[in-house]
Amino acid sequence: MRDEKIVREEICEIGRRMYGRRMVAANDGNISVRLSENELICTPTGVSKGFMKPEQLCKLDLSGKVLEMSEGFGPSSEVKMHIRVYQKRPDIAAVVHAHPIFATSFAVMGRALDSPIMPEVIVNFGKVPLAPYGTPSTAEIPDAIEPYLTDYQAILLESHGALTWARDLQTAYMKMESVEFYAELLYRTTQLGGPRVLDEEKRKRLEEVIGTQK
Repeated sequence: MRDEKIVREEICEIGRRMYGRRMVAANDGNISVRLSENELICTPTGVSKGFMKPEQLCKLDLSGKVLEMSEGFGPSSEVKMHIRVYQKRPDIAAVVHAHPIFATSFAVMGRALDSPIMPEVIVNFGKVPLAPYGTPSTAEIPDAIEPYLTDYQAILLESHGALTWARDLQTAYMKMESVEFYAELLYRTTQLGGPRVLDEEKRKRLEEVIGTQK
């Protein structure tokens, strides 16, 4: 079991970074960390990620039952999709949901991030698929993301935002930064006439090099 005090402080720090980088506006987005096999800490509803305090965070079990919360600071209704990640991926210990401008623009357009434009994108993600639209705060979103949880590290949520997950919170957040960078590159190169994608030969060579380093 992780040190709960440290986890709470880390979540607040990542929230400040997300807010500072305009990955969330107002009270948007949510963050969670698996505290133990059946417990998690998550951000509360109605609080800006840039101004959270450790004591405002909520503790839940993996059924969604609230174990601890401060008065007036209940968990986000979107914690359902975090819980689905933890249920299907016991190796995952952190989930980040945000609305970064460029990535969310692609999500609103209904476009996945699937152009192999640079080696780092292929190494980090392969691609970032688009999960079909689900009504917020319902089981539709967890159901929509489930098919992608095994084979990918990040997804766009149609007309909604982006979701990343990893074995620790720092990595899950960095994946969100990388998704946004990837989306901005695609947007800007499109304005310049369209990105030049890596051809099949270059991708195959890259995959071979990656394989020898594992």
